[in-house]
Amino acid sequence: MSWVEVELQMVAVIVAVTCALPGVFLVLRRMALMSDAITHTVLLGIVLGFLYTGTIESPVLMIGAALTGVLTVALVEVLVRTRLVRQDASIGLVFPALFSIAVILINRYAGNVHLDTDAVLLGEIAFAPFRRLEIGGVDLGPRTLYVMGTVLLLNVGFITLFYKELKLSTFDAQLAAALGFAPAALHYAFMSLVSVTAVGAFDAVGSILVVALMIAPPAAAYLLSDSLRNVLLLSVLLAAACAVAGFWLAWLIDASIAGSMASMAGIMFVLVLLFAPARGLVPIAVRRRRQQVSFAGVMLTIHLLQHEGTPQAEEESREAHLRHHLRWPGAFARRVLRYAETSRLIRRSDGRLLLTDSGRSVARQALGG
Repeated sequence: MSWVEVELQMVAVIVAVTCALPGVFLVLRRMALMSDAITHTVLLGIVLGFLYTGTIESPVLMIGAALTGVLTVALVEVLVRTRLVRQDASIGLVFPALFSIAVILINRYAGNVHLDTDAVLLGEIAFAPFRRLEIGGVDLGPRTLYVMGTVLLLNVGFITLFYKELKLSTFDAQLAAALGFAPAALHYAFMSLVSVTAVGAFDAVGSILVVALMIAPPAAAYLLSDSLRNVLLLSVLLAAACAVAGFWLAWLIDASIAGSMASMAGIMFVLVLLFAPARGLVPIAVRRRRQQVSFAGVMLTIHLLQHEGTPQAEEESREAHLRHHLRWPGAFARRVLRYAETSRLIRRSDGRLLLTDSGRSVARQALGG
């Protein structure tokens, strides 16, 4: 593995982890769409910053982009507070309006610079090792690594410093306000952080893929744990894993690294959605199937108990009659009988199904006896 490949993976991991941390609170606050809006509208701040400074290297571009992100949040909140437009519709109104202004400005005044919409939307992390940070003639490594490392430290510091406030305002904003935590100020500070993260990351992976890295790892982590600390930790681990896996997928199929990272994030989410131990679709289906068989096993014991010692007991305890009487399909009936036998609720004797003491106790308990 070459040193360039190592640097690429370091940049990919830092970008993915930096995006995942604020993404946890976006997912928990049900504001995932807001990240999509911000990652697009920051383009307006970048364009205005470029028109003001005349260069794409100035930090004014990042400041302008961050302010535009906050403006996006403020405009959406203003529309929502009128109670005439819902939040999703407000985002749908604000985001295209600001983004379209940026596109018009690029076409009119910045068409000859590396500020085209494709570069902003898609990015290219493969160029990161070629944009070096040099101080006094000393090469310190990829500039993106230092930019995103700084943003990562900012995210970690903000979440650590305001962890309690963020947690309370995320799950109960009214209680946070009653306790004097100023959830509105915290909300705008947090959304400013999201804007800064989006601006820092889009140079590497593009604004569209920033959304994937902000939402997919936290959404998957949320399916794996109910603890906020665990969700944060799992989001970081999953994001880093997606970054490395995406890099090697891109190397294997000779494709875009950023696109492969986002694809791996999507694949990882689908796998967690299917197989998460507590909330995955497959484990839930398996549990429901077991519960269905378990419930049918109890119904079987009740049926046998009600006919136990009666003249109909001989017929009602026959397996063939049981299927017909309870209208169980053959395969399901066999599963229920296998469950009842392995659970020692019933036993077989001369082709008949007889209750054990345990089965009789279960039936009486189910009947409230």
